[in-house]
Amino acid sequence: MMIRVIAIIVGALTLAACSSSSDWLNGLKPAPQTDNVRFESEPPGAEAKTSNGLTCRTPCSLALPVEAPVTITFTLNGYEPATETVEPLAMTGSPTEMRPNPVMVELTASPPPPAKKPVRRARKPAAKPAAKPAAKPAAKPAAKPVAQPAPAAAPAAPPPMQAAPAPAPAPWPAAPPPQQQ
Repeated sequence: MMIRVIAIIVGALTLAACSSSSDWLNGLKPAPQTDNVRFESEPPGAEAKTSNGLTCRTPCSLALPVEAPVTITFTLNGYEPATETVEPLAMTGSPTEMRPNPVMVELTASPPPPAKKPVRRARKPAAKPAAKPAAKPAAKPAAKPVAQPAPAAAPAAPPPMQAAPAPAPAPWPAAPPPQQQ
């Protein structure tokens, strides 16, 4: 009976080991082949960024995989970006290498940004001071004041008050006073 228990335990451990066997087999695969590529730029100090995400500041070198072509973009403030491609070159009897190696780039200065023209804003005309009313000629004495219609627009300030002229003497005689009876 004891032998059966031990056999079952050993079988369970064997099955558990088989289910995870692919992990340790991956460790047996060879690492991807790489080639050390040197990057230089004029002026130096440009950032070299590869299409697979590796970066460095020129002059520098990176280990690139030789499985496929890699694009490198060089950038530096004040200069136009430049792009180069390195490709794998397989030769019989020797390991695959990336060409060109070293990669040399001459960066072109960026044109200055266009000068911004000052924006002129249209000026609003300044508010003109209210015009002073023209001086009115002296009024001639009238027997009856003439009523003027009210203005249709907003009411303006009333004209200044003038003293009423004294009544002119009537050309006919005054009526006699009523008599009392």
